[in-house]
Amino acid sequence: MPRKLTQFTITEAGDDYLLHIEDDAGETIEFTATYDQLDVLVEAIDRHLDADAEEMDEVED
Repeated sequence: MPRKLTQFTITEAGDDYLLHIEDDAGETIEFTATYDQLDVLVEAIDRHLDADAEEMDEVED
């Protein structure tokens, strides 16, 4: 069963970034990511949010 995201943080860690992702059970997963990897994540999130916004606009019309 998927866990629910409760919070996350991103901090600089030298040349990379450190991501802490916490679930609703209090478990924290830690990842390192490069700037380029974070950029790809941001672009993917933006695409999904834009698609959802377009769907919401179609429903309201």
